[in-house]
Amino acid sequence: MTFITDNLPQALIIFGLVALCIEVIVLGFATFVLFFLGLSLITSGVFMYFGLVEPSLLNAAWINGVLTALLAGVLWKPLKAMQSQQDSKKVDSDFADISFTLEQDLNNESPAFYQYSGIQWQLKSKTEIEKGVQVKVVEKSVGVLWVAPAE
Repeated sequence: MTFITDNLPQALIIFGLVALCIEVIVLGFATFVLFFLGLSLITSGVFMYFGLVEPSLLNAAWINGVLTALLAGVLWKPLKAMQSQQDSKKVDSDFADISFTLEQDLNNESPAFYQYSGIQWQLKSKTEIEKGVQVKVVEKSVGVLWVAPAE
C-alpha cells in the first residue's frame, strides 16, 4: 500500500489504463462506467504528476468522483448514440458463392438439402426449380442456402 501512496500519480494512471482495457477488451465497450472511471483516473494521475493537484488519497478520491460524474454527464449521450448506430448493409463473402446441379425438385411442399463443407444445408428458393437445373447461391442465412437458377 505504501508503494501505491508513494507513487500515487503513476498508480492512478496505471489503474486508469487497466480500467479502460477491461472496458474495451473484456466488456466490449458495452457499459461506460469503467470507461468514465478510467478516463478520470488517468486525468487525475496526470494532474498530480505535473503538480497541478497535491498527490494524496483524499484529493484522488475527490477528483475522481467529480471527473467521473462530469465525464458521464458530458459523454453519455454521444457515446450512447454511437453505440446504437447499426449498419444494415449485407456482408458479401466468398463463403458459399457456389453453383451446383439440383439433385431433387425444389418447391414449398418438400424440403431439399445440399451437403456442402460438411454441413447439410436446407435449400430454399423464391420460385420452384426442377431437378437437374444448375443453380447458384444468392443468399445465405443460418442453415439455409437460398438459390436461383444460374444464368
